[in-house]
Amino acid sequence: MDLKKIKKEKSYKPQATSLTRRILNDTVKTMKEITYKNKKIKLPFPDADYSSDPFEMEEVKNPFSGESIAMPKFAVAVYDVTMGSNHLAEAEDSKLGMGHSKHWPTVRKGLDWFRQYFAKEYMVLLD
Repeated sequence: MDLKKIKKEKSYKPQATSLTRRILNDTVKTMKEITYKNKKIKLPFPDADYSSDPFEMEEVKNPFSGESIAMPKFAVAVYDVTMGSNHLAEAEDSKLGMGHSKHWPTVRKGLDWFRQYFAKEYMVLLD
């Protein structure tokens, strides 16, 4: 296609501009924040499923101790990603060697988030 012809079209936009705009829009979409008990909480995982009534409470049980605690569904979504990443990291470490999995940063991010925003739940479920 002729470049001069493309430039004359109304819908022509330079690729860099549209790419930059797309990156900025994606960044805004992934920087989710929620207000819970009058506190702004930054949600750590953009791909987690926070959609189903995020403030509804759900009981979660520690698989090792048997203790359970209630927390809002948005926190359960973070817990699910953290625990899922932990399982993936442990499985990958068995092949690559201790601490070499690419999933450990996600686990650390989830643990740090819980310690910051849900310390009591962290102590029951993740400590």
